[in-house]
Amino acid sequence: MVRSLLKRHLAKNRALILLEGRRLHDFMRLLMKPRNTGVKWTKQEKGQLKAHLKHLSFTVPVLVIFALPFGSLLIPILAEVLDRREKSRRDASPRLGGSGGEDNR
Repeated sequence: MVRSLLKRHLAKNRALILLEGRRLHDFMRLLMKPRNTGVKWTKQEKGQLKAHLKHLSFTVPVLVIFALPFGSLLIPILAEVLDRREKSRRDASPRLGGSGGEDNR
């Protein structure tokens, strides 16, 4: 229930969040890191994300929820809403070391 409510409010403000997020250095790259690479955020990266989201919440008030205690647990929902791809990059990328017709000598 909370997830669907949050997704709906984030979707309403998606264009504004993307616009403002592009102005912040490395925000989108950092936000999409787990979706693109499968690698989890480090403690330092989570801190950077929270700082960026706090800054963005001045422009997009719905983002203030991420600045609250335990708000970082909801950041993957934001990444899911802002992702512009239909499939995750991990699902769409070819497997390394597979037999794709290449000669791996």
